[in-house]
Amino acid sequence: MFFTAMSKLNLQQNAQGNLQSLENTIKQREDNLTFLTAQTNHLDESILDLQVSLGKYHSANGTGTESESGLSWTEEDTIEQILKQENSAASVLCRLNSQQSSIQGLDLAFTKDVLGIVATLARVGEDNLSRLLSEYLGMQTMLAIVCRTYEGVKALEKYDEEGNINSTSSLHGAGSSAGKRINGRFLVICLEDLRQYVGEFADNDPQRKLALPKPKLPNGECPKGFLDYAVNLISLDSRNLSCVTANGQGLRETLFYNLFSCLQIYRTRTEMLEALPCVTDGALSLDGGVIRKSGVFFLGSRKDTEVKFPVASGKSDVPEDYIKSEAMIRMMKWERANILGDMRREQELLNCAKANIGGQA
Repeated sequence: MFFTAMSKLNLQQNAQGNLQSLENTIKQREDNLTFLTAQTNHLDESILDLQVSLGKYHSANGTGTESESGLSWTEEDTIEQILKQENSAASVLCRLNSQQSSIQGLDLAFTKDVLGIVATLARVGEDNLSRLLSEYLGMQTMLAIVCRTYEGVKALEKYDEEGNINSTSSLHGAGSSAGKRINGRFLVICLEDLRQYVGEFADNDPQRKLALPKPKLPNGECPKGFLDYAVNLISLDSRNLSCVTANGQGLRETLFYNLFSCLQIYRTRTEMLEALPCVTDGALSLDGGVIRKSGVFFLGSRKDTEVKFPVASGKSDVPEDYIKSEAMIRMMKWERANILGDMRREQELLNCAKANIGGQA
């Protein structure tokens, strides 16, 4: 009898201890959710304040979106050329984006992780450089679809049990609904799987150019005629400068660093050839010279690609404070998204703890 009573007492004490532990866990989770909610509310207020200030700038200056800053070859021109690449995945995607409001019942959820087509994700300073870089990358790469994650890549194409493409789902199915079919293979680039730049950035540069060391000849001097690296000669819209990936990196240090690496740009072919001792990842010259990589040359006359990067018609007159405000908004939205993820996990843990305590009641 004595041992039975002691066993019952121990069980009661253990049950009370477990119950107290669950109650403490619930309290902790609720406190965490309260703290995270306060953080999101603070971020929402800060984002709104910055957006209001940007709105006042637009009202005072009569400006609109970045694409209205005046381009000699606009993004619309680039998209028009992409659309002419009939039955390509890039043309189907562009057509879907432009027609989605007019196609009844069209579900584009599978594109939520798509950033765009390579050719539409950057601008360059002048037409000749646009043609050079487009020729260097080639049509297949210029038409490549860029996704943030591998999940986004998988969502673009589905297969049946035999491994054949399901032409009625995802990008293929949506293309058929819009009256277009995809023929042949197409390139998709997954940002989270790319080798990312891990160095520093140029100081006080709103474009977040990479702080790559200048090439040096054996005598220690920078080659004559060296202009810059291709990865730093492109311009990115503010939305693509940072916070594109889950860890807050932008397109320059992910996508374009992988496409161009340390591709060097020179004024003339003669100066480019004189710099051969320090060319590692290829070089281009504005008069048409091409070194694909060390020891591999392209000769002959240039054939212009039909799809090229949009060309900016000069330096943007948007003030630096405006650019900094946009950068802050992007960072805050990225931080808010991370906090919302933490809140979802805390809520799941709270629900689990409440279910456990309900089972012991």
